[in-house]
Amino acid sequence: MKIAVVGGGQLGRMMGLAGIPLGIDFVFCDPAANACAGAAGPVHVGPLDDPASVAAIADGADAITYEWEGVPASTLEPFVHSHFVAPSLRALATSQDRVAEKQLANELGLGTAPWIAVDDRAGLTTAIERVGTPAVLKTRSGGYDGKGQHRILSIDDGDAAWTALGPAGSLVLEGFVAFDRELSVIACRGRDGATVVWPITENHHEHGILRESRVLDDARTQARATAIVTTLLDELDYVGTLCIELFEVAGELLVNEFAPRVHNSGHWSIDGAETSQFENHVRAMLGWPLGRTDPLGAVAMLNCIGALPEPSAALAIGGAHLHDYGKSPRPGRKVGHLTLVAPDENTLQERLVAAREVIAATAR
Repeated sequence: MKIAVVGGGQLGRMMGLAGIPLGIDFVFCDPAANACAGAAGPVHVGPLDDPASVAAIADGADAITYEWEGVPASTLEPFVHSHFVAPSLRALATSQDRVAEKQLANELGLGTAPWIAVDDRAGLTTAIERVGTPAVLKTRSGGYDGKGQHRILSIDDGDAAWTALGPAGSLVLEGFVAFDRELSVIACRGRDGATVVWPITENHHEHGILRESRVLDDARTQARATAIVTTLLDELDYVGTLCIELFEVAGELLVNEFAPRVHNSGHWSIDGAETSQFENHVRAMLGWPLGRTDPLGAVAMLNCIGALPEPSAALAIGGAHLHDYGKSPRPGRKVGHLTLVAPDENTLQERLVAAREVIAATAR
């Protein structure tokens, strides 16, 4: 069996590492010759907006998938009649447009922050007056890890926001959400419609970059998040792993955005769940039964940003699992992560304190 993956970053790498024990071969395409997924299979070097890059890896593939939602749907469209391509191009295209994403959520009865599409400077003024402040002006596409955003605290900030983002083209203004918690829910749907959902995580960001995810044991919130993600999966006739980022506000869950792929906030599942998000994504691509998603204890994941901690120090922490993505150090770059598994929440908290200190020492 062979899976072709468009994109060769750490998500593709971890997908390959999950599938190799199952006897699956992987091939990737990526603009970088030293793409870190090369540890899991050959990499064809080429731009991700060129169907020729996909053609170079598609021969003999039982499925084609992608590890980054920035891949243009037009890159994959020529292959949908000759190969099994998932997640669907509808899911991909919708996730690339914040307006389409919010429209779909609202049509399905899912709550979001108040929002208005913005196409010109006058439209921004109107949007600020209607949505109110504080608010966040965002590009409709292309933003990630806090990029492509500008906060607006008063209507007087409109000029600065437009100067910063207006040249990017179509925008969307979102009302600022004073959330109680940032959460995410990850699920996987098979070719037969069978669906599994991992425990929700509480996420903490700094400067728009995910720093920590902690698995929650919260049955009421889990049930509501599961209802949201299964609604979207079924609407999109989705196959594969999907993540929805949520805001919890006074007990209500609002959809922030969704990613039609394996997701950073689910990396804990490699060491902390019966079946990881990566293995189930691979299983779904091939039409195989999905594995259980039960946690193996109290679990948390910490991203390593910029540089990896000293392995001997990190692995001295009980229940620690270090993942090195094989990427060169660089400020703001995700170069690895550390998963902590513990028998109970108190022990996990103790291990988190130690892990934070080890990671902080890297930046000194």
